[in-house]
Amino acid sequence: MQLEKNLSTKDTLALAFGCMVGWGWVVLVGVWVAKGGSIGAVGGFVAASAILLVVALLYAELASAMPLAGGAQVYSWRAFGDIGAFVCGWSLIFAYVSITTFEAVALPQVIEYLVGDLNQVALWSIAGKQVYLSFAAVGVFGSVLMGVINIVGVKTSAVLQTTVTLVILLAGVLLMTGAVTKGDMANLDPWFVGGSAAGIMAVMVMAPFLMGGFDVIPQAAEEINLPPRKIGHLIVYAVVMGGVWYCCIILAVAMIFDGEQLAAASLPAVDAAEKVWGSWGGTFLILGGLAGIVTSWNGFVMGGSRSIYALAKMGLLPKAFTRLHPKYKTPYNAVLLITLLGCIAPFFGRQIMVWLANAGSFGFMLAYLLVALSFLSLRKNEPNMARPFVVPYGRYLGWLGVIGSLGLCLLYLPISPGALVWPSEWAILIMWYGLGAAAFLAARLGRQPMDLGVKG
Repeated sequence: MQLEKNLSTKDTLALAFGCMVGWGWVVLVGVWVAKGGSIGAVGGFVAASAILLVVALLYAELASAMPLAGGAQVYSWRAFGDIGAFVCGWSLIFAYVSITTFEAVALPQVIEYLVGDLNQVALWSIAGKQVYLSFAAVGVFGSVLMGVINIVGVKTSAVLQTTVTLVILLAGVLLMTGAVTKGDMANLDPWFVGGSAAGIMAVMVMAPFLMGGFDVIPQAAEEINLPPRKIGHLIVYAVVMGGVWYCCIILAVAMIFDGEQLAAASLPAVDAAEKVWGSWGGTFLILGGLAGIVTSWNGFVMGGSRSIYALAKMGLLPKAFTRLHPKYKTPYNAVLLITLLGCIAPFFGRQIMVWLANAGSFGFMLAYLLVALSFLSLRKNEPNMARPFVVPYGRYLGWLGVIGSLGLCLLYLPISPGALVWPSEWAILIMWYGLGAAAFLAARLGRQPMDLGVKG
């Protein structure tokens, strides 16, 4: 039984862009400006986008040569064997699951803004914040609904993704138009906070979590009904679109609010739209944020389940995850696992969003580092591999990808201003990779090598 090719050009772009534009642009833009200043925050996203664009070009060549479900871990398997494939795939699954669980906690926040307080039936306190059953129940409902949509089929998910992405774009245009017509350039002061380099780096460490999503295209490559070369082009377009979006949102909000107003805003993008357009503007931005949650959540459930499916197909995760639904041809056990984790996350309360954003970013960058290394290895060891999309100056870009990805990985270590927080964020990281090591060793017992269908 095989995955079905149902995704068109617009479906594929909507899948990637929708993943890259979730809820973070609505709620975190004030944090970015506070950490880096208006121009420093933009600089952080520009710098991260430049690194990710290099990685995207490497992905484009590899995806066109090996258009198979799983993407990055398939390339790492071809270059470095089982261990490389598992570390890369498990890191991406961690990043994707971090985002789907992040959205399970973000959804109740949006619903609260629309209908009022969800603080009913207190359960327990985590990191000084009370967890409520009513709040968690909304997140559980969203997780189950997203799981059902992804089991029913990739085409259903694609239609949802394309439709809802249009709402996000309209909300962004509304905010940017308000900034141009009613904003004030003087509000951009201060341009930098804590020195230009420190401010830019502080924002850079958050960017991969927010801009990760272009890599969902190669994850779903087996289901994209396009020539391999075109798949490579779409990966690059998605990164450019995401980088431009975040920079425009930062400038728009910073022009509308001065520093004091921005610090006081609970949902900065929503409050900015409300300031220039009135209550209807704020409501429409909330709908845009809700649309962002849906597209990001939906896209990463799709990408994460394909990544789990691909690792299981390699024999690096339990065989049960290779099973496809008899009617819908989707990896339903993999979807169910991600759904279960999404149902658990809201019971940890609001603080887990920050932990997941930071720890999940590390997962993205470690995977991207392995993709860059795989690119260099395959260019050297398999020069005659069919490559419908060939990156010019590949060797130089490959090394740029390695240096950039490694540099971002180092930003999460204790020596950096953007280091992960102990014990919460490091505990999440250690538990995930510890669980992965156990699953890897268990799956390899009695494993038979499998043919992935990768041809030279």
